[in-house]
Amino acid sequence: MSATETAREPSVDVIDLRVALTTSGVDVVDEISVEVRPGEVLGLVGESGSGKTTVGMALLGHVRRGGEVAGGVIRIDGRDLSSLGERELRRLRGGVVSYIPQDPGTSLNPALRISTQLEEILEAHAPEGGAEQREARVREALEEVALPSDAEFLKNYPHQLSGGQQQRVAIAMAFANRPHVIVCDEPTTGLDVTTQARVLETVRDLCQSHRVAALYVSHDLAVVAELADRVAVMYGGRIVESGTRDQLFMEPRHPYTRRLLRAVPDIAGKRTVVGIPGHAALPGSRPRGCYFHPRCDFARDDCRAEFPPVTELGEGHKVRCYHVADAVQQPPREGAGQAEKARVGDDVVLAIKDLNAHYGESQILFDIDIDIHHNECVALVGESGSGKTTTARCVAGLHRNWTGEVRLRGTALERAARNRSNEERREIQYVFQNPYASLNPRTAIGQTIARRLKLFGRGGGREIGSKVGECLERVALSSSAADRFPDQLSGGERQRVAIARALAAEPSMLVCDEVTSALDVSVQAAIIELLGELRNEMGLSLLFITHDLALIRTLADRVAVVTEGHVVEYGPTEQIFTSPSADYTRKLLANTPSIEVALGHRTAPSS
Repeated sequence: MSATETAREPSVDVIDLRVALTTSGVDVVDEISVEVRPGEVLGLVGESGSGKTTVGMALLGHVRRGGEVAGGVIRIDGRDLSSLGERELRRLRGGVVSYIPQDPGTSLNPALRISTQLEEILEAHAPEGGAEQREARVREALEEVALPSDAEFLKNYPHQLSGGQQQRVAIAMAFANRPHVIVCDEPTTGLDVTTQARVLETVRDLCQSHRVAALYVSHDLAVVAELADRVAVMYGGRIVESGTRDQLFMEPRHPYTRRLLRAVPDIAGKRTVVGIPGHAALPGSRPRGCYFHPRCDFARDDCRAEFPPVTELGEGHKVRCYHVADAVQQPPREGAGQAEKARVGDDVVLAIKDLNAHYGESQILFDIDIDIHHNECVALVGESGSGKTTTARCVAGLHRNWTGEVRLRGTALERAARNRSNEERREIQYVFQNPYASLNPRTAIGQTIARRLKLFGRGGGREIGSKVGECLERVALSSSAADRFPDQLSGGERQRVAIARALAAEPSMLVCDEVTSALDVSVQAAIIELLGELRNEMGLSLLFITHDLALIRTLADRVAVVTEGHVVEYGPTEQIFTSPSADYTRKLLANTPSIEVALGHRTAPSS
């Protein structure tokens, strides 16, 4: 075989992979077939629970506890993983196949210096090299990811680095042994757009320069459009559509793929975001037939009877759907509460004047001036550490070390929430970033909301049950959810409960602190639709904190851009996006992933 032919052989070859639960035999993923060639990036996309991470971990010869590889073949560099023993698999991991995790903060050992962790990787997989050789390789690996390689930096512990630096250290560790295959498990989730852009560029450059085959697992289609050569879309543990990047983004044929794309925020502001109704099908509760049919507009009897076979559309484009033609002809949708917003009122609900905030001796905010009118959404955007959340916490009275003024309907507020009146606390409600941490896991949903109703005198006695039901239905949840606990809900449902809890107080101002950053793109779109509807129905004012500029294009009326504690630009949303005056704003816009930009400004079809 010639060198050219060898180079064309796939580094990853997966055929009909099935991973099942050992106790019940229920499949987690099934009929998974993918190839990834040297230097190629395959994007694996889908909602949470679709099986993306299960497939990625299987390439490392690893299955989560309670699961097993029940069928199919996984070949890495031509070697069948099922034929390898535990010792050979350990040698494979980190040497031939590497892994970049989603959260570097939990994957790096907090008790070890960066130098020690990098050296350990090299010692484990390249023991023949001497200490001097390993030290040189450590420095080279750090330089490849644009990090300092001097002794001072190497002495750092993980907690002394920023989130972006931690992620780049994780990438350096993954590439240290020059692997042939790398699995990237949502490595940019939670990072601000500037840091994300650096991480993506690093992964792309290293894969190309070292001919590494990469599987990039993500629910962020804009990121995948910028990075991937080919894309596979998963739903309910199966691949429902696959093809080249341009095929998937320019000519999507499966209804699920088209709805996912419709949920992606458009930084150009030409379309609204639209969520997908219902929930992703999870193992053990998947319907008969096509798993997407309960959420699909085109479901017919054939869809409910049997899962669709693979249809070849030409040039490697495959889809599993009985009604491809119907999906393509569907007219564009409008996102609820975004296209036609209720008029912003003249009354100023919240005014922030000369706000300066400190943590100990360090000043974090400098002379922040922002005002929010009745039924207005003002977005506060910037990188991590810019001061966005500190501003929000000052407004809510959760951070007390500040000077200046925060006025609610003209009345100056006390610094600490506990020193404010009950009415002032009621009017400003806070929705936190992490839906998994903001609800008490030991308290039923109904009790959580009832407590807020009683606290602010919005219900009591016999009527409390119906009031709780009304709060849940307002955020498009069934009143029966009142009897459930947080662990019985999805991330999107938990965030809706957190919003329902805030709305139970009947506030005039909602502070939303990165409320969608931990959610799938489809769930994110549904939350944005919900907030838009609530504004129109209730006349709510919103202070919306985010690092995602594309997300607020159709939601916000005005935008304040923050960096290093200063507002560097503040004005109408359209003006900020079309004629930004600050260099920092232009940098944020340039670094925000966009499907349209990735495809060379060609327009993907609406659906």
